[in-house]
Amino acid sequence: MKKILKKILIPLFSIILVTSCNKDFLNTQPLDKAAAASTWADANLSQMFVTEIYNGVHEGLLQQNSLDNQTDNCLFNFGRQDIMESAISPTNTGNVLNTMEWGEMYKRIRATNVALGNLATVTFDAATAARLKGECYFLRGYYHNQLLRYYGGIPIIKFGYSLNTTDFTIARNSYDDCVKGIISDLDSSAQLLDGKSLASGRASKAAAMSLKSRVLTYAASDLHDIPTAKQNSAVISGFSNPELLGYVSGDQNARWVAAKAASKAVLDLGGFGYNLDLTAPQSKETAITDYQNVYLGKGGGEKEAIFAKYYINAATDDWGAWFPRNNMPNGYHGWSSTEPTQNFVDSYEMMDGTKFDWTKPAEAAAPYENRDPRFYASVFYDGTPWKPRTTDGAAIDPNGELQFGTYQTGTGGGTTIPYFGLDTRNSNIENWNGTRTGYVIRKMMDPNPAIVDMNQKEEIPTMQIRFTEVVFNYIEACLETHDEPTAITWLNKIRFRAGMPAVTASGSALVDAYRNERNVEMFAEDQRFFDARRWMIAPVVFGQKVKIMVINGTLKPGKTVTTYRYSKDNYNYIYHIQEIEQGVENRSWNDKVYFPPINLDEMNKNKKLIQNPGYQ
Repeated sequence: MKKILKKILIPLFSIILVTSCNKDFLNTQPLDKAAAASTWADANLSQMFVTEIYNGVHEGLLQQNSLDNQTDNCLFNFGRQDIMESAISPTNTGNVLNTMEWGEMYKRIRATNVALGNLATVTFDAATAARLKGECYFLRGYYHNQLLRYYGGIPIIKFGYSLNTTDFTIARNSYDDCVKGIISDLDSSAQLLDGKSLASGRASKAAAMSLKSRVLTYAASDLHDIPTAKQNSAVISGFSNPELLGYVSGDQNARWVAAKAASKAVLDLGGFGYNLDLTAPQSKETAITDYQNVYLGKGGGEKEAIFAKYYINAATDDWGAWFPRNNMPNGYHGWSSTEPTQNFVDSYEMMDGTKFDWTKPAEAAAPYENRDPRFYASVFYDGTPWKPRTTDGAAIDPNGELQFGTYQTGTGGGTTIPYFGLDTRNSNIENWNGTRTGYVIRKMMDPNPAIVDMNQKEEIPTMQIRFTEVVFNYIEACLETHDEPTAITWLNKIRFRAGMPAVTASGSALVDAYRNERNVEMFAEDQRFFDARRWMIAPVVFGQKVKIMVINGTLKPGKTVTTYRYSKDNYNYIYHIQEIEQGVENRSWNDKVYFPPINLDEMNKNKKLIQNPGYQ
């Protein structure tokens, strides 16, 4: 059976100093900790130490308030996002996920430095030591990059502090130096892990190479090319330390060439990717199943996972396992936490590859028909067939279909009464959890009908890096280096798997098609937050108001309904798009939000730090 790294429950080993003593009763070892000498003298204890460092990955994509809630893609149901209102500051940094939180990431970086320092002198077998070092190099690069892509240049720390250290403060490295430092670790990791077979969930050569693809793709982007960024942002232009944000000189095209080579190296590895060898679009139903298999990590979709975190329900209370409770509609006693916006839903094309158009009467009358198959695997919409309801909802909705609108019951043309859908904020089941946008996320939701109670968990892996992201990185680098034929070939591989026709655009239209494809395919995978920034389109897409869907179903004349069910035979459905009410979230954009602020506590502890632009 293939071993899988699951959620680690052991505490971080305390590194303690053991001194000699003449009194035997004082010369005892604690029962819940391992001494440093014992830890690094034993291969198993050393592996346990390194294994614990993986816990810095946390819930990843499955966090209740994910990064997509801080983009135009989604709205968080339980509170305004200060970052989307440009209301963040060093004293109010908004919702910083623990996977980008300054202190949490440096805690993990420190642990890798402790491990690497000790692994250099261990006496157990060299192969195990080399493999553990390879994992630590990857994790150090990973955690440094989590900070780099959020804050810009950060202190790159590759040494361990000791009791003899007199100065614990350190300045931020330039963006250029950060990229070089991270790539150096990833190259070391790939070399040490070459040919090693590790449990799923642990670092690998492919993971190191794929993260390198991400780092270099970001580094080549407009946001980090300071001459370009200055032209697009007065805030960046006025910053006195632009070297912290990107490259102040050099050849941006050369950086794209490097990103292209790094991505192509992963594609050439072989053994990864799922159904990306098709020559034509597959059927809608097959495409839906394949897309679900990718995020469920089964049925061949597990080949997409290059670096992922896995769960065992019985052994973890991690919030990632509670994704169904956090996100199922309120009519199932879920919390509807992540709600796709109408802005995002409109980005799904029609099945024939044309852009959805509200001005076309046929499409406006049936907005959920004939859309990109990934829509049906990613978004709960009005009338979605789902699971049997819990006992209190089953009598009201015996069909298990989502109800996001207001409908009539009674007789059309006669006496009617309004009925508020079970999954709305007027529901008689936990109305405080109802969707505000008219949608709820479906992606990453286990379709197992047995998982319907809010007290049940799921075991869906949270993919930190998947193969298709690297494919997109390669496509983008091809576009930037004027290799459109190759870009189109690989873009259509992704579209064919999704059941969508080939793209034939060129020039700026092809770039737009690529960006839309990346957002739709990688929805809710922590991509949009960074992509819109590095492309410097955030002022347009993040500054727009949240659009929501309001649905009214009116009975057709002579039709009698006592228990509501979605039916175009019985109902005329009217779809109204409107902006979300003021006060729920008042979105606006300020260029300072390209680089969020370093928390004031960190600035006070380390006087060598320079704050990001717009927060001084």
